[in-house]
Amino acid sequence: MITYQKIFSGIVTVIAVTMLFSCQGNLNKVRALEQQADSPQTIGEEMFLKYTDSGRVVATLKSPKMMDYTNLEFPYREFPEGVRVEFYDENNQKNTVTANYAIIYDEPGLIDLQGDVVLITSDSTKLEADQLFWDQSLAWVFTDKANTIRFSNGARNDGQGFDSDLNFSNFRSRTNVGIQVIEEKNK
Repeated sequence: MITYQKIFSGIVTVIAVTMLFSCQGNLNKVRALEQQADSPQTIGEEMFLKYTDSGRVVATLKSPKMMDYTNLEFPYREFPEGVRVEFYDENNQKNTVTANYAIIYDEPGLIDLQGDVVLITSDSTKLEADQLFWDQSLAWVFTDKANTIRFSNGARNDGQGFDSDLNFSNFRSRTNVGIQVIEEKNK
C-alpha cells in the first residue's frame, strides 16, 4: 500500500536528484566562463586615448583594438590591428608613428612596432621600417630590420639597422646606402 509519506519522500528525492544534476550542469557552465590564465583582462575596441602631463597633451593613441595583459607576471598591452600615435613636445610640435601591430611592455618601458612602420617627425623626417623598437626611458629608437629614412634636407638613408634619439640628431646607422646633403659655406 502506498502512503502519502512514501509519495512525498519520492517526490522530494526526485527534486533533490534533479537539483544536483542541474547544479552540476551550471557549475560546468560557470567553469567554462572563468578567465584563462593567459587571457587579456580587458579588450578595448575603437580606442582613442590622450596622455597628459600637467594638463598638457603629450600623446594621443588611436587603435581599432587593444588587448590588456597587465594582469600577467610580465605585463603588456597588445594592439593586434594596428596603432597611430601622435607625440607632442614642449613646443607642441607633433611627431606621428603608425604601424600594423604594436605591443607595449610595461616593466622595461619598451614598445615594439611591426609591419609598415612609418614615423614622421615635426621637421618632416620620415622613417619607414618593417619593425621599430622604442625605449621610452632612454627616448631612443632602434631596429635591426631594413629601413629607409628621408631627412627634411633631402638626404636619404637606406639601411639595415640603426639607433637614434627621437629627433634623429644622434643617428647611428649599421649598414647603409644613401644620399647625403652637404652644405658648402663660402669663405
